[in-house]
Amino acid sequence: MARAIRFYETGGPEVLRLEMVAAGEPGPGEARVRHSYVAVNFIDVYFRTGRYPLPLPDGLGSDAVGVVEAVGPGVTDIRVGDRVGYLLGPQGAYSDVRVMPADVLIPLPDGISDRTASTLMMKGMTAQYLFRQVYPLHSGETILFHAAAGCVGLIACQWARALGVTMIGTVSTDEKAATARAAGCAHPIVTSREDIAARVREITGGKGVPVVYDSVGKDTFYKSLDCLAPLGLMVSFGQSSGAIGPVDIGILSAKGSLFLTRPTLFNYTATREDLLTASRELFEVVQSGAVRIAVNQTYPLHDAARAHRDLEGRRTTGSTVLTV
Repeated sequence: MARAIRFYETGGPEVLRLEMVAAGEPGPGEARVRHSYVAVNFIDVYFRTGRYPLPLPDGLGSDAVGVVEAVGPGVTDIRVGDRVGYLLGPQGAYSDVRVMPADVLIPLPDGISDRTASTLMMKGMTAQYLFRQVYPLHSGETILFHAAAGCVGLIACQWARALGVTMIGTVSTDEKAATARAAGCAHPIVTSREDIAARVREITGGKGVPVVYDSVGKDTFYKSLDCLAPLGLMVSFGQSSGAIGPVDIGILSAKGSLFLTRPTLFNYTATREDLLTASRELFEVVQSGAVRIAVNQTYPLHDAARAHRDLEGRRTTGSTVLTV
């Protein structure tokens, strides 16, 4: 048997329940993984609230790290005892052990601990596909990244600095501005008292930026467009403040023939080759010391609801994990 967080209806954090479930044996092409750490991501909130619908009842959580306990028939590149992480596959990572498709498991290098790896699956891989695939960054560029003190944001601050990129980042408080600046954000903008577009134009000498990475959504979408240089790219990869709603695409031409994309990590790591290539680049930048990962909040598995309350209440910085 395994402990797992389940929910039977959408709603607030109180709908999350800790239950005992059957762990099961791995079938063909599967492996059973005993978790050490489970990541908490804002997308988990979307599933819990019903913004991203799931057939209920269901589990929650998309990424975790641990050790392979057993493998099923036909599994050749994953072995019992391997340390692995994953970010794809069905919901249900909020558990201490589960059976997973073996082709989504990523072997972890010896130089990266389970605790560090737990912050890299969804969050680090998100930074990788945004910076190296959606819009490949080059030294000398200036960019805007929203939620710079968040879990993905702090990785982005460091990676941008390593690439020689000047990062402008939005934050909600002066404390978070200091956190983002220490991580490599050259120009934190405190949104509670500063106009985002005006500050970006001031920093860039009126030019605007070639790309905006926006995971906030409703509260920042149109402000982000005002920050872009002509032919710039708006990368909308989340909506923590709410859905953007219908958009008249004519606004893109009016503001300088802008481009808009709504990418997902899942599409950019759709094949095993893509998944392993992206993870290797991520692991290399971490092992080089250019990106250092901190787990700033840790909760026991049974306290997943409190983790969600703190995440939604913007009382967290950097990465949050559940221990099992």
